[in-house]
Amino acid sequence: MKQVETILTNASWLLTMAGPDRARIGREMRDNGAIPFGAMAVSDGVVVETGSADAVAKKYQADTVIDAGRRLVMPGFVDPHTHLVFAGTREREMEMRLSGATYLDILKQGGGIHSTVKATREAATEELCAVSEKNLQRIMEHGTTTVEIKTGYGLDHDTEDKMLSVIARLVKDGPLDVVATFLGAHTIPKNIEREKYINWLTGKALERFADKAEFWDVFCEDGAFTLEESERILKTAKEAGYKIKIHAGQFNDLGSAGMAASLGAVSADHLDHVSAEQLQLMKEHGTVAVLLPGVPFYLNTGDYPDVKAFHDAGVPVALATDFNPGSCPSWSMQMMIALACLKMNMSAAEAITAATINAAWSIDRGNKVGSLEPGKQADCIILDVENASQIPYFFGANLVKTVVKKGKVISDFLF
Repeated sequence: MKQVETILTNASWLLTMAGPDRARIGREMRDNGAIPFGAMAVSDGVVVETGSADAVAKKYQADTVIDAGRRLVMPGFVDPHTHLVFAGTREREMEMRLSGATYLDILKQGGGIHSTVKATREAATEELCAVSEKNLQRIMEHGTTTVEIKTGYGLDHDTEDKMLSVIARLVKDGPLDVVATFLGAHTIPKNIEREKYINWLTGKALERFADKAEFWDVFCEDGAFTLEESERILKTAKEAGYKIKIHAGQFNDLGSAGMAASLGAVSADHLDHVSAEQLQLMKEHGTVAVLLPGVPFYLNTGDYPDVKAFHDAGVPVALATDFNPGSCPSWSMQMMIALACLKMNMSAAEAITAATINAAWSIDRGNKVGSLEPGKQADCIILDVENASQIPYFFGANLVKTVVKKGKVISDFLF
């Protein structure tokens, strides 16, 4: 028998997400690579082999055995869109929306992003780090093992740098894989000339943060950045060597999804409003659609993306929480799966694909995480359910019992 470090066994189902070496589209998203009564052999933090519990037991032995207890085992969630580093909360704005104000109304009145910018600027680095570590811990406890984190609540050099320093600390000391994205183009800060700020984004900021952020992102929307401004910012970022993303079509279709795709964007995110022409450009350029159903749910807009249109266009779909203090204060990818099923008519299998392997490709990590295949990181979760369909069925609850990162248990609940 071959010796490995760890065997995870006795799963009711082991969802491997094995499949093509790219993001999945259409009907492909229904195949979760499920193995009944499955097991997985792990060494050096990576998957060696998956198969039935009997087959793995006959071939491998290990010092450490993780017994899933006939529960569902699947890859850890990949959350490819969060704003996890911030100070302050905005529950008062929830009350304003319940009284009839819209998100854009609040933003134009100086609230929204601006209120979080003020709190984040005032927060000391250690304070900001402590809050962010807590958020990261909560996200992990809900089953996420890889997370993207954006800046964008600084809107000046010092605070954006402070946020990137906090993200760097989470990369170094945190329990999860963390991907850093610069979102200085979140909105125009108060009391700064618009052109002066955009010149900073397309000039000195590119140089100063080159070793601190992998992606460059822009919020293209009424009240934020125009299509032309967004294109200018993304072009200069790509020329400087950054990978690019776009916040597109959250409230209005301004054409930014197709524009960003044409520039080689890895993902276009939100897309509550997007035309067939934009989707065609995304398909042609291999841009992943990252959908954020927690936002229209929390903002109560009712504007959920039409997933059928993405499937018909051949555009791969991913899910994310968009965890942030103003439009989706949720740590739970499980809740996003439930909303995708209940509000966007995705099947449980499709939503799980969107929350794992497709989400991994949307942050350029599909060759490393998002599926349980030989050579990939052994990042998985054990959920206290019998099958995949029970994840959206038991909505609003944290169903995660155990979180395994690189073959090691990093969280375990006693139930």
